[in-house]
Amino acid sequence: MSERRYDPTHDEWVTFATNRQERTYKPPAAACPLCPTRPGGPETEIPREHYEIAVFDNRFPSLSTDPPAPDLAGTDLVPVEPAYGHCEVVVFTDEHEATLASVGVGRIRLLVDAWAHRFAALAADPGVAYVLPFENKGEAVGVTLHHPHGQIYAYPDVPPRPAREQRAAAKHCDRTGRCVFCDVVVQESGGPRVVVEGTHFLAGVPPWARFPYEVDLWSRGHVGTLPELDGAARDDLARVLARVLAGYDAFFGFRTSYLLGIHSAPVNVSDDERALGHLHLEICPPHRGEGKLKYLAGSETFGGAFLTDVAPEVAGARLRAAADDVAVPA
Repeated sequence: MSERRYDPTHDEWVTFATNRQERTYKPPAAACPLCPTRPGGPETEIPREHYEIAVFDNRFPSLSTDPPAPDLAGTDLVPVEPAYGHCEVVVFTDEHEATLASVGVGRIRLLVDAWAHRFAALAADPGVAYVLPFENKGEAVGVTLHHPHGQIYAYPDVPPRPAREQRAAAKHCDRTGRCVFCDVVVQESGGPRVVVEGTHFLAGVPPWARFPYEVDLWSRGHVGTLPELDGAARDDLARVLARVLAGYDAFFGFRTSYLLGIHSAPVNVSDDERALGHLHLEICPPHRGEGKLKYLAGSETFGGAFLTDVAPEVAGARLRAAADDVAVPA
């Protein structure tokens, strides 16, 4: 079963992919499917002895370019459609025990190029409306494969949260004639919530942080997607991201779990819609202190109203101090 069903009570689509119940679940390191295929060892997803970046189709996708017909017939109230789209896996090191925080600026720079390359390729599919690269890291956020990796989903529509961003950006533009994220960058630059100041990217705890130690990375220039970044901007993104991630580990004192997502402009839409998008990354660790996790409870799950335990100004100062002191591998 792989299909999308429309929720008329929230004006959004929900995807059902029952094949994902069979996906690999917490294998031992010796049986990791993302490690290189070593001579005499088991065959893995990556048939090479060594690699830097590997990208391939997910074996257990939520969306596919040849989805089966839906199991359920839709109705006028609840339409049902095939789950069209793309799901790719991005593995950014052949070292099983590494993390994105430890691989160094050079490898992250290569990853930025890989993200941009795959974004452009997936956006070229006219059936795609939104491309979302992301990384889920650590058991605290439900990761079932420990080898460092991320994913890229390409959706047939704009998912609910990016769609809300687009509507908010349109409202702000109608009122002011400006980009809301550009205004955020101007307000936050040099302020108490800044974590890392880059030439092309600014990293800080947003004033509205939904997680106690959330950090957003905003493009200083009005850039909609990763492929639009020039070499200098990609260099800066790699440096800023490396310092933020290393700072997390230094601050918490352990390998930080987090959700990282890259928000971009929609694709295959009108120029006006695309112009509203502004490239930014969101990093949301579930940690709120030593041995304490931030769970999504009733207010967040049912109300969509987030409650946080640490003031963004305090979080920004703490993470800035950690990022300033940490040594980041080249």
